Amino acid sequence: MDAAKKTDCCVEITYIPDTPPIPPDQQPTVSVFASVLTEPKHANNLIRRLNQIVPLEDLPHVKRIHKRHLEGKVQLSIILCLASGNDDQWIALPQAVEELVDSYQLSPFVTQVCKYAATSKEQWLEQCKLWPTSYHPPTFNIDGITGFSDEDSQSVYRFMKMAIDLAKTRDNLITNAAVIVDPSVQHIIASACDEAHSCHKHQSATSSCNSSNGIQSQGRNPHSGKSLEGPQRLCIVASCLNPWQWPQQECSSTSTSYPWHPLHHAALVAIESSAERDRRLFPGSDNVANQSFELEPMLSDCERSSAKRQKPDRENVKAVGNGLDSGNHDSSSALMRPYLCTGYDIFLVCEPCTMCAMALVHQRIRRIFYVFPNANAGALGSVHRLQGEKSLNHHYAVFQVKFQNESLVL
Repeated sequence: MDAAKKTDCCVEITYIPDTPPIPPDQQPTVSVFASVLTEPKHANNLIRRLNQIVPLEDLPHVKRIHKRHLEGKVQLSIILCLASGNDDQWIALPQAVEELVDSYQLSPFVTQVCKYAATSKEQWLEQCKLWPTSYHPPTFNIDGITGFSDEDSQSVYRFMKMAIDLAKTRDNLITNAAVIVDPSVQHIIASACDEAHSCHKHQSATSSCNSSNGIQSQGRNPHSGKSLEGPQRLCIVASCLNPWQWPQQECSSTSTSYPWHPLHHAALVAIESSAERDRRLFPGSDNVANQSFELEPMLSDCERSSAKRQKPDRENVKAVGNGLDSGNHDSSSALMRPYLCTGYDIFLVCEPCTMCAMALVHQRIRRIFYVFPNANAGALGSVHRLQGEKSLNHHYAVFQVKFQNESLVL
């Protein structure tokens, strides 16, 4: 079960884990050797010796002792060691464990314990039916990302509403939209709508849109359940949601169309806008970057590592941003250009596809927030979970934002 944070601003922020949740009654198990203790007073000594010779390094959540009440008496059982190897073949008791078995007159038997730590209370209760485990409620402490205070939640609510409003700016049709934010200064870096679509006013195109996307079908509001008619009806023909439909769209003289391209998804357009902003804020940084690239082979490993660790001064960047708005460009040349979108958040109306999710990896985005899952091509929870791909050199945290006490009019 995903952890969620409800706030006073009628919004629920749900963390999307990097691995699919496991049903409580279908958790994988592993075999272990255990034994009932005929003399409970030996429990502490046995635990100390077993932790020294056969520590349960791969099962830190499993408790070594199982305490049960049988017929009014307390019975203690203890895990001796694992009973299966990597190929799930049973292994013999190590010699040191056999010596303890003989010394304390134990009777080993094989039992099952849960292989992974519980991520929800429901999983934990189910685990304890097999063997006691420890449970630590999940937090948002992911790579330094902490939980959401009321102030943080208000900020998430505000920027997500901006993305939703931005998505409703084209002839009363709804498309995906993205807003990139620097959370350290609460400043919008870039915003964009999905340009990977071709919208037509005739009914056949609208019907095709509603039946093909993975967000909303038959013109219904996913929050209120009410039918949407006329200008409120959802119409999305983005390749992010329907990658095979864009070549089939025809631009006739009687239809209304917009400039579009199958790769111009909202996230990618926002990334390009962010890069263009950096080029305007730091006009001399391109030459410096090129010189650094040419000199990099000549640097030692220590020097190269030090250079990569440099980060921009966000307070100065904010000041430059204010200066840019007022027409002052001179002070920006003295500052170092930020590295892509490192540390930024992005707010998306729809869950991104794999192409957009990988682009956000390359941009070093810190957190991703979205409202609507994408059942057809969602890469961050619906179809794939790219945030859990271990082979990637950057990982972000993903959250779904749900509005509780208000109807999101589309």
